[in-house]
Amino acid sequence: MNSTVTAANEKTVIPRQKYHLGKRMFRDRYLYLLALPGLLFFLILKFVPMGGIVIAFQNYSHYIGILKSPWVGFDHFIRLFTGDQFWLLLRNTMAISLLNLFFFFPLPIIISLLLNELRSNRYKRVIQTIIYLPHFLSWVIIVSLTFLMLSVSQGVINQVIEMAGYDKYPFLTEPKIFWLMLTLQSIWKDAGWGTIIFLAAMASVDPQLYEAAKMDGAGRLRSMWHVTLPAIRNVVVILFILQLGNIMDVGFEQVFLMGNGAVSNVAEVFETYVYRMGIQQGQFSFSTAVGLFKSAIGLILVVMANYMSKKMGEEGVF
Repeated sequence: MNSTVTAANEKTVIPRQKYHLGKRMFRDRYLYLLALPGLLFFLILKFVPMGGIVIAFQNYSHYIGILKSPWVGFDHFIRLFTGDQFWLLLRNTMAISLLNLFFFFPLPIIISLLLNELRSNRYKRVIQTIIYLPHFLSWVIIVSLTFLMLSVSQGVINQVIEMAGYDKYPFLTEPKIFWLMLTLQSIWKDAGWGTIIFLAAMASVDPQLYEAAKMDGAGRLRSMWHVTLPAIRNVVVILFILQLGNIMDVGFEQVFLMGNGAVSNVAEVFETYVYRMGIQQGQFSFSTAVGLFKSAIGLILVVMANYMSKKMGEEGVF
């Protein structure tokens, strides 16, 4: 009897259907078509230009091309590391990046937690719209607003200070607060926009977890700490790892527009240095070597952070 049932069960087993690559692509052709613009973007603008990295090891001349330019090995990297400005560039870049990491990165999480606690969807949408708007402003507009507010001659804030009987403060030419001003600008521009991913992650949290926490006597703060934050922890870790990959990128346009002669000692970063050496002075090989150094540091930090996150039980990026 048992053998008969087993034989009958074996006959009802449906073999798994195997698809070749071509059949799978044809079956999911609309999904591939939807992803095609993004794939072309990364292929054309990200992967194809990577072939030009070779000029970092050459004395490249656009008159004779990449194939005929003389090979110099690591000479440009040695020039970078032994140059007078290397430690200045590293200090400024790391200072701005770390300020953004410690003050800007946690802020979208805090704002998302507060928005998630709002019970009125209409009020929530109004606040989201207001805090999203600065993201769509260009850095040119934001820096122009900064000049209108903080300039010594016509700045609104300095006029108020003068009306109060105090001396005007040179906000835009004071090196001591330059990094802080950049951080505050980044927070105002993108903190609201950064809440989108965290709010999406919070929307997937099981409501029964909040009900259970409420039955155990937990208030809103304890619910956020013991339910919401653990639920989005993996998203926070992934975004933190990706943020480490951009630690050497502080935003060329913002720093370039905010910089002036009075703050040049704290405003010169790797990105502005690449622009000055590569575009203005035509030292393409040297500027490529600087850019390759930045990318290598970002890659090392991402790999290390991903390894540590997996050691601590998180999923990581890869």
